Amino acid sequence: MSERERARVRMTGRERREQLVQVGRSLFAEKGFDATSIEEIAARANVSKPVVYEHFGGKEGLYAVVVDREMSDLLERLTQALSSGHPRELAEQAALALLTYIEEETDGFRILSRDSSMTGSSGAFSSLLNDIGNQAEHVLAREFGQRGISTKHAPMYAQMLVGMVALTGLWWLEERKPKREEVAAHLVNLAWNGLAHLEAKPRPINRGED
Repeated sequence: MSERERARVRMTGRERREQLVQVGRSLFAEKGFDATSIEEIAARANVSKPVVYEHFGGKEGLYAVVVDREMSDLLERLTQALSSGHPRELAEQAALALLTYIEEETDGFRILSRDSSMTGSSGAFSSLLNDIGNQAEHVLAREFGQRGISTKHAPMYAQMLVGMVALTGLWWLEERKPKREEVAAHLVNLAWNGLAHLEAKPRPINRGED
Protein backbone atom coordinates (compact mmCIF):
# COMPACT_ATOMS: atom_id res chain seq x y z
CA MET A 1 0.00 0.00 0.00
CA SER A 2 1.37 3.44 -0.97
CA GLU A 3 1.80 6.30 1.48
CA ARG A 4 -1.08 8.12 -0.16
CA GLU A 5 -3.39 5.14 0.25
CA ARG A 6 -2.35 4.63 3.87
CA ALA A 7 -3.15 8.32 4.58
CA ARG A 8 -6.64 7.80 3.20
CA VAL A 9 -7.32 4.74 5.32
CA ARG A 10 -5.98 6.34 8.49
CA MET A 11 -8.57 9.15 8.60
CA THR A 12 -12.07 8.69 10.01
CA GLY A 13 -15.03 10.16 8.15
CA ARG A 14 -15.18 13.08 10.57
CA GLU A 15 -11.46 13.75 10.25
CA ARG A 16 -11.66 13.62 6.46
CA ARG A 17 -14.59 16.05 6.44
CA GLU A 18 -12.72 18.47 8.67
CA GLN A 19 -9.63 18.19 6.48
CA LEU A 20 -11.68 19.03 3.39
CA VAL A 21 -13.25 22.03 5.14
CA GLN A 22 -9.81 23.41 6.01
CA VAL A 23 -8.47 22.76 2.51
CA GLY A 24 -11.52 24.38 0.95
CA ARG A 25 -11.28 27.37 3.28
CA SER A 26 -7.68 27.96 2.27
CA LEU A 27 -8.38 27.69 -1.45
CA PHE A 28 -11.54 29.82 -1.37
CA ALA A 29 -9.63 32.56 0.48
CA GLU A 30 -6.69 32.33 -1.89
CA LYS A 31 -8.51 32.10 -5.23
CA GLY A 32 -12.19 32.82 -4.69
CA PHE A 33 -15.17 30.55 -5.27
CA ASP A 34 -15.25 30.65 -9.06
CA ALA A 35 -11.53 30.03 -9.53
CA THR A 36 -11.44 27.06 -7.14
CA SER A 37 -12.21 23.65 -8.63
CA ILE A 38 -13.17 20.31 -7.14
CA GLU A 39 -10.01 18.92 -8.75
CA GLU A 40 -7.84 21.36 -6.80
CA ILE A 41 -9.63 20.65 -3.54
CA ALA A 42 -9.23 16.90 -4.01
CA ALA A 43 -5.59 17.19 -5.05
CA ARG A 44 -4.63 19.36 -2.09
CA ALA A 45 -6.46 17.03 0.30
CA ASN A 46 -4.80 14.04 -1.35
CA VAL A 47 -8.13 12.35 -2.12
CA SER A 48 -10.17 11.53 -5.21
CA LYS A 49 -12.97 13.81 -6.44
CA PRO A 50 -15.71 11.35 -5.40
CA VAL A 51 -14.60 11.73 -1.78
CA VAL A 52 -15.37 15.45 -1.92
CA TYR A 53 -18.75 14.78 -3.52
CA GLU A 54 -19.51 12.12 -0.92
CA HIS A 55 -19.03 14.54 1.97
CA PHE A 56 -20.45 17.76 0.53
CA GLY A 57 -22.27 16.98 -2.70
CA GLY A 58 -20.01 19.36 -4.62
CA LYS A 59 -18.07 22.60 -4.36
CA GLU A 60 -21.15 24.60 -3.40
CA GLY A 61 -21.86 22.36 -0.43
CA LEU A 62 -18.32 22.66 0.87
CA TYR A 63 -18.38 26.40 0.37
CA ALA A 64 -21.65 26.72 2.28
CA VAL A 65 -20.15 24.89 5.27
CA VAL A 66 -17.07 27.14 5.24
CA VAL A 67 -19.16 30.33 5.07
CA ASP A 68 -21.53 29.15 7.79
CA ARG A 69 -18.63 28.51 10.17
CA GLU A 70 -17.10 31.91 9.53
CA MET A 71 -20.45 33.67 9.92
CA SER A 72 -21.07 31.92 13.23
CA ASP A 73 -17.60 32.74 14.54
CA LEU A 74 -17.74 36.42 13.64
CA LEU A 75 -21.34 36.86 14.81
CA GLU A 76 -20.52 35.30 18.18
CA ARG A 77 -17.55 37.63 18.64
CA LEU A 78 -19.57 40.72 17.78
CA THR A 79 -22.55 39.64 19.87
CA GLN A 80 -20.33 39.20 22.92
CA ALA A 81 -18.74 42.60 22.26
CA LEU A 82 -22.18 44.23 22.34
CA SER A 83 -23.42 42.38 25.42
CA SER A 84 -22.57 44.90 28.14
CA GLY A 85 -20.95 48.25 28.79
CA HIS A 86 -21.35 51.98 28.24
CA PRO A 87 -22.38 52.80 24.64
CA ARG A 88 -18.94 54.20 23.85
CA GLU A 89 -17.34 51.04 25.25
CA LEU A 90 -19.72 48.91 23.20
CA ALA A 91 -18.74 50.71 20.01
CA GLU A 92 -15.04 50.22 20.69
CA GLN A 93 -15.51 46.60 21.75
CA ALA A 94 -17.43 45.82 18.55
CA ALA A 95 -14.86 47.53 16.33
CA LEU A 96 -12.04 45.72 18.10
CA ALA A 97 -13.87 42.38 17.82
CA LEU A 98 -14.11 42.76 14.03
CA LEU A 99 -10.48 43.84 13.68
CA THR A 100 -9.34 40.96 15.90
CA TYR A 101 -11.27 38.51 13.74
CA ILE A 102 -9.66 39.98 10.62
CA GLU A 103 -6.21 39.62 12.18
CA GLU A 104 -6.74 36.11 13.55
CA GLU A 105 -8.92 34.67 10.79
CA THR A 106 -7.79 36.54 7.67
CA ASP A 107 -8.80 33.75 5.32
CA GLY A 108 -12.27 33.65 6.82
CA PHE A 109 -12.79 37.37 6.43
CA ARG A 110 -11.56 37.32 2.84
CA ILE A 111 -14.15 34.65 2.07
CA LEU A 112 -17.01 36.48 3.81
CA SER A 113 -16.29 39.89 2.37
CA ARG A 114 -15.57 38.74 -1.18
CA ASP A 115 -17.66 35.73 -2.09
CA SER A 116 -20.34 35.10 0.50
CA SER A 117 -23.24 36.30 -1.67
CA MET A 118 -22.77 33.08 -3.67
CA THR A 119 -24.67 31.15 -1.01
CA GLY A 120 -27.73 33.40 -1.17
CA SER A 121 -28.99 36.22 1.01
CA SER A 122 -28.82 34.12 4.19
CA GLY A 123 -25.09 33.61 3.76
CA ALA A 124 -24.10 37.04 2.52
CA PHE A 125 -21.80 39.31 4.48
CA SER A 126 -24.51 41.95 4.27
CA SER A 127 -26.84 39.60 6.13
CA LEU A 128 -24.39 39.34 8.99
CA LEU A 129 -24.00 43.12 9.09
CA ASN A 130 -27.78 43.45 9.28
CA ASP A 131 -27.82 41.10 12.27
CA ILE A 132 -25.22 43.24 14.01
CA GLY A 133 -27.09 46.37 12.99
CA ASN A 134 -30.20 45.05 14.74
CA GLN A 135 -28.24 44.66 17.95
CA ALA A 136 -26.65 48.10 17.60
CA GLU A 137 -30.12 49.53 17.03
CA HIS A 138 -31.19 48.61 20.56
CA VAL A 139 -28.09 50.27 22.02
CA LEU A 140 -28.69 53.45 20.03
CA ALA A 141 -32.42 53.54 20.80
CA ARG A 142 -31.63 53.41 24.51
CA GLU A 143 -29.04 56.18 24.15
CA PHE A 144 -31.37 58.34 22.04
CA GLY A 145 -34.17 57.92 24.57
CA GLN A 146 -31.94 59.08 27.40
CA ARG A 147 -30.97 62.16 25.39
CA GLY A 148 -34.54 63.05 24.46
CA ILE A 149 -33.97 62.28 20.78
CA SER A 150 -36.59 60.42 18.75
CA THR A 151 -35.73 56.73 18.45
CA LYS A 152 -37.47 56.24 15.09
CA HIS A 153 -34.22 56.74 13.19
CA ALA A 154 -32.18 54.40 15.42
CA PRO A 155 -32.24 51.61 12.77
CA MET A 156 -30.76 53.97 10.17
CA TYR A 157 -28.05 55.21 12.53
CA ALA A 158 -27.23 51.60 13.44
CA GLN A 159 -26.66 50.76 9.78
CA MET A 160 -24.46 53.84 9.41
CA LEU A 161 -22.28 52.82 12.34
CA VAL A 162 -22.01 49.18 11.31
CA GLY A 163 -21.23 50.17 7.72
CA MET A 164 -18.48 52.51 8.88
CA VAL A 165 -16.84 49.79 10.94
CA ALA A 166 -17.21 47.16 8.19
CA LEU A 167 -15.69 49.36 5.48
CA THR A 168 -12.83 50.30 7.77
CA GLY A 169 -12.28 46.60 8.37
CA LEU A 170 -12.06 45.97 4.62
CA TRP A 171 -9.47 48.74 4.33
CA TRP A 172 -7.48 47.46 7.32
CA LEU A 173 -7.49 43.93 5.87
CA GLU A 174 -4.84 45.08 3.41
CA GLU A 175 -3.20 47.93 5.33
CA ARG A 176 -2.70 46.30 8.77
CA LYS A 177 -1.58 49.57 10.29
CA PRO A 178 -1.97 51.27 12.62
CA LYS A 179 -2.55 48.55 15.23
CA ARG A 180 -6.10 47.27 15.65
CA GLU A 181 -6.54 48.94 19.06
CA GLU A 182 -5.59 52.30 17.58
CA VAL A 183 -7.92 51.85 14.60
CA ALA A 184 -10.78 50.98 16.96
CA ALA A 185 -10.06 54.07 19.04
CA HIS A 186 -10.15 56.30 15.96
CA LEU A 187 -13.40 54.73 14.78
CA VAL A 188 -15.00 55.44 18.13
CA ASN A 189 -13.54 58.94 18.17
CA LEU A 190 -15.44 59.72 14.96
CA ALA A 191 -18.62 57.84 15.90
CA TRP A 192 -18.92 58.88 19.52
CA ASN A 193 -17.99 62.52 19.16
CA GLY A 194 -20.52 62.68 16.36
CA LEU A 195 -23.19 61.10 18.58
CA ALA A 196 -22.23 63.29 21.52
CA HIS A 197 -23.23 66.41 19.55
CA LEU A 198 -26.13 64.88 17.65
CA GLU A 199 -28.83 67.29 16.55
CA ALA A 200 -32.33 66.20 17.47
CA LYS A 201 -33.71 67.27 14.08
CA PRO A 202 -30.91 67.66 11.50
CA ARG A 203 -31.87 69.53 8.35
CA PRO A 204 -30.24 69.44 4.91
CA ILE A 205 -28.04 72.39 4.07
CA ASN A 206 -29.85 74.68 1.67
CA ARG A 207 -27.06 75.75 -0.64
CA GLY A 208 -29.33 78.17 -2.44
CA GLU A 209 -29.51 80.46 0.59
CA ASP A 210 -27.21 83.43 0.96
